[in-house]
Amino acid sequence: MARPRQPAKQYPRTARVNEVVLEVLADELEQLSDPRVGFVTLTGVAVSPDLRHADVYYSVLGTAENHTETAAGLVAAGPHLRAVLGRQVRLKYLPELRFHEDPAVETGQRIEAIIRGLHRDEAGGR
Repeated sequence: MARPRQPAKQYPRTARVNEVVLEVLADELEQLSDPRVGFVTLTGVAVSPDLRHADVYYSVLGTAENHTETAAGLVAAGPHLRAVLGRQVRLKYLPELRFHEDPAVETGQRIEAIIRGLHRDEAGGR
């Protein structure tokens, strides 16, 4: 019988690196003049244990078109953000930045819509 796969253990150092990278990137993102990167919120960073890659999660307000433009703007800003990260944070390796739209935001919106629907049904059924 196969054992269920355990999630990778998060060490305190990795958690600290994640927080520092998130803070530096969020600060620099506010300074960007690219109009494609408008209403973006960085929601989290997951740096790989070997510090070679950093998955940066973000959320965007607006339409699907805004999401596409934002994704393109973040990819274009990636080298600049990586350079800023290298100047501000001392790490053995400078991680390659990979941007992902945060799936938790969409899941939360879907759950909120379901709850609203339940309340609407409850109020209509009385």
